[in-house]
Amino acid sequence: MMEKKLTGKIARERIRLMETPRPQPGLIEGFKALGDATGIVSDIMDSLGITGAIGASVLKPTISGTSIVGPALTVRNIVQREHPYETGKANVNKMAEFEAHNLASGGDVVVIQGVAGVSNMGGISAQTGKRQGEAGAIVSGGIRDVPHSRSVGYPLWASEITPLTGKSRLETVEINGDIEICGVRVSPGDIVIADDTGVCFVPRGRAEEVLKLAAVKHAQETKKCAALDAGTPVADLPKNA
Repeated sequence: MMEKKLTGKIARERIRLMETPRPQPGLIEGFKALGDATGIVSDIMDSLGITGAIGASVLKPTISGTSIVGPALTVRNIVQREHPYETGKANVNKMAEFEAHNLASGGDVVVIQGVAGVSNMGGISAQTGKRQGEAGAIVSGGIRDVPHSRSVGYPLWASEITPLTGKSRLETVEINGDIEICGVRVSPGDIVIADDTGVCFVPRGRAEEVLKLAAVKHAQETKKCAALDAGTPVADLPKNA
């Protein structure tokens, strides 16, 4: 198979995987069927000794009421060493999240270990991700142009919002390698689940196990909610949810 044409925004050797590892058939659909499930998934990961949940007070959603599930396409940014005013005057732009968009498959979630205080993704970048069929993005660091990303229906969860450009201030040094988001290690192909409550990163190798247990817990909670709606006394509610 012919390798995809690259944008040239990052050296080829810094792209660890040209394609994000694909999830097992039915896995994404199974997690989506749980609805706004970060709480349930977090509980299951706790029971299995897996770290991976981050609250929405840290990674804040830009489009309220949105839930996404998809495999992680990872990006790592670092601060440029040169002074930003010098790089700005020289029109030096070392951001390469557009290469991630270029490599994305439908349903991927771009996950950026970013730089604090500056934008790691703007409106045109978000529009590009939407056009590529991505589910959305998670950014540890700043983003900007939120009205633009909202207008095209591209949801983001980010730790900061700022008008300050990252073009002359940061450099993308790796795509589809291991990254760290708010103390959680994330690998390419890990399953990302995000909603108004927060973000869960489920290790790819444990995702089927987590889904199986989460589906059981979801069914138990659904049954308990139905009992509440039916007027069941609190003392008689199902005890296993």
